[in-house]
Amino acid sequence: MCGIVGYVGPNDTVDVLINGLRRLEYRGYDSAGIAVLDEAGDLTVRKRSGKLVRLEELLADSPVGEGHTGIGHTRWATHGGPTDENAHPHLGDNGKLALIHNGIVENFAELRAELEADGISLISETDTEVVAGLLGREVARVGDLETAFRNVVTRLTGTFTLLATHRDEPGKIVAARHHSPLVVGLGDGENFLGSDVAAFVSSTRRAVAVNEDNIAIITPENVRITDFAGTPVEYSEFEVEWDAEAADKGGWSSFMAKEITEQPEAVANTTRGRIEGSHVVIPELVELGDDVLRNIDRIVIIACGTASYAGQVGAYAIEQWARIPVEVQLSHEFRYRDPVLSDRTMVISVSQSGETMDTLMAVKYAIERGVKTISVCNTQSATIPRESDAAVYTHAGPEVAVASTKAFIAQITALYLIGLHFGRVRGTLSEADSAAAVEQFEALPEKVREAVGTHEQIAQLAHWMADTRSVLFLGRHVGFPIALEGALKLKEIAYIHAEGFAAGELKHGPIALIDHGQPVFVLVPSPRTSPLMHSKIVSNIQEIRARGARVIAVVEKGDTSVLPYADDVIRLPLADSFFEPLLQVVPLQWFALELSTVKGLDVDQPRNLAKSVTVE
Repeated sequence: MCGIVGYVGPNDTVDVLINGLRRLEYRGYDSAGIAVLDEAGDLTVRKRSGKLVRLEELLADSPVGEGHTGIGHTRWATHGGPTDENAHPHLGDNGKLALIHNGIVENFAELRAELEADGISLISETDTEVVAGLLGREVARVGDLETAFRNVVTRLTGTFTLLATHRDEPGKIVAARHHSPLVVGLGDGENFLGSDVAAFVSSTRRAVAVNEDNIAIITPENVRITDFAGTPVEYSEFEVEWDAEAADKGGWSSFMAKEITEQPEAVANTTRGRIEGSHVVIPELVELGDDVLRNIDRIVIIACGTASYAGQVGAYAIEQWARIPVEVQLSHEFRYRDPVLSDRTMVISVSQSGETMDTLMAVKYAIERGVKTISVCNTQSATIPRESDAAVYTHAGPEVAVASTKAFIAQITALYLIGLHFGRVRGTLSEADSAAAVEQFEALPEKVREAVGTHEQIAQLAHWMADTRSVLFLGRHVGFPIALEGALKLKEIAYIHAEGFAAGELKHGPIALIDHGQPVFVLVPSPRTSPLMHSKIVSNIQEIRARGARVIAVVEKGDTSVLPYADDVIRLPLADSFFEPLLQVVPLQWFALELSTVKGLDVDQPRNLAKSVTVE
């Protein structure tokens, strides 16, 4: 959600902060602000509701003096609406202290009442200003920012990453994390803080992930990390695998368009180093131990949104190859249903950011009950993979658009690899099936590239359907979750009604929605590898066409059986049944993007949504 950046060093602090915030825009926000401690010793705040450009206009009209210590923030409104007053940073200690915050402070009401009873006035509706007020009062009492910071964070309940700087301690920023992401960027005579590495990757690729309930203190020459009690904590750094250019549009009209075209590389990078001959061998799972994998008799995949649909696709394949019962549960429902878990259960979490709060709390719940956990994640050193027993990184590269595309296809790839690894270890996968799957993986990047090439046809289709108010999607077996994902993409970025259905459910209710002209995308299984399902879905097409639907059939090349019943046909390369979803989803992504574009909407930053949901 909120984007956070902090900087101490010799460069122009305003430029560093604005550059960092611009790279964090993808997280979703509705206001932005900075606080800079200038060379004259003044702490100046500039903030404004709306997009970052409005803050830049304010800075042009009302410049900030040159300084070398500063914090910046993009806010996604929770407590209080998106107004100038509610934007961060917030001040404390009579304007000497500035503070920014990602998360939600759940006990803010009682803390606010305490401050007001003490005569401290608050001008915003936010929980964050309450924390700034508490910290300012505590600094005035103890005379030291670090001590005051430790005293305050232990009083907060909820989720938070906090950054604070004080006029009396120039060249220093203190930061804390509790159930919310925080990373340090290590520079030469300068150091950075961010809600993720995008905040500083244009300046340094050396980073440190701050652990749960730790405090980071940065100066230009030094980084220290302690726990909330002040005890020093050792830390290790990692190198960010991608550079700043990877997070630029590179000439594309949107990040989403760029990321759709990067999907062949996402599949190849996720597969790379995990195939040995005709077998899949995942080094991270080798370290977990074959005996552990053989002991598992049930798998629960937990995820939210698009990641949950990747989990549903993966569940089909894991059950087939590893012969283990697999179920998929939404992370935010998992722990509240008091699930039945045993030491032979494994939980696999799926999260692009590795910071999704619902999924993180579900993983912690599983760990507390002695369950082995695997994380499928795209972000280095994020919290969820660090908490899990093993992490299978997808290596898709930075995904900036809020609507996930290449992360989704990489997540399916990773789950398939996990299923094949399990099948090999457990002896449930034949040599022939293993070799066939590996052959499919080796050919997959080029086939995905061919699927990306449907763009022109889809763009024309979206142009014709610019006034469409509802679209339905039908799929069977592994095509069903793809139908759900296709519908979600339209909801996310085109703001129209869209539903995905299992095609077999048609006569159990959804067929009542079919009226003359109703657009329906139908994901048609291969007649070569899934002849039974193919014949059934052709029957479904006939049923909806007879009721006036406009049928857009997504088929493999050479399938002519649907031609008499389809209004539009999108042809994809041939693939075995389990690998069809990675091709079928691509034209659905293009369709959502193009329909959104035709409607004049913001493809990358849809309303009300954030890239990384770091609060429950």
